[in-house]
Amino acid sequence: MNTNEVALVTGANKGIGREIARQLATLGLTVYLGARDNERGRTAAAELAGDGDVRFVQLDVTDPDSVAAAVKAIEADAGRLDVLVNNAGIAVEWDTALVDLTAEHLRTTYEVNVFGVVTVTSACIPLLRQSPNARIVNISSSLGSLAKLSDFESPQSKHQLLAYSSSKAALNALTLSYAAALRADGIKVNAATPGLVPTDINAGAPIPRGNRTVADGAAAPVYLATLPADGPTGVSRGPNPDDSIPW
Repeated sequence: MNTNEVALVTGANKGIGREIARQLATLGLTVYLGARDNERGRTAAAELAGDGDVRFVQLDVTDPDSVAAAVKAIEADAGRLDVLVNNAGIAVEWDTALVDLTAEHLRTTYEVNVFGVVTVTSACIPLLRQSPNARIVNISSSLGSLAKLSDFESPQSKHQLLAYSSSKAALNALTLSYAAALRADGIKVNAATPGLVPTDINAGAPIPRGNRTVADGAAAPVYLATLPADGPTGVSRGPNPDDSIPW
């Protein structure tokens, strides 16, 4: 179904992003593996070469010039983009109590988790408009669900990750705003929650890091990245593709 389609995955040299890139490549997509670090990105792309057409593109979501150069390279190679997976994300507060967090913690987190998504998405929209069935997948988290955070007995509320949770709540709002704005273009915009996967982003976490594999974590993002033309937009799914996460 997706053979000859073109995808860009940000933050894809490791963890869930790399697995998303690998699975999309096995489905026949040409996958641009976005990574900040040239050596790590090239190494990851080379290691995934046996799974399909995976191409490294240098991309730092916090650097608009880097993003523009990456999109220009994809345009020159492929002329369009069918799938954008905004996977790059950070968490910076594992060792800091919520009451000790500063605005700088939030600025650092939002620079990647929110502003980076806007930078990449805005740059990619012209290429996505060239696709007959474009999909944007934003990697979110149940820690950004206001419904769950407002339940003070929920695990999400008890984690008290001010910067990360609020950044993912903002990402959810971006997802819905883009979904509404891009409906007329036929571009679907959805959020995926991978669930607790022990990757580098939560390496310093004092909370349970989960026992899901990166393949498990990639299930919902890949499902949304391969939706048919009549698939949904403005939904939040995961950790399993059939699960709905309340906003």
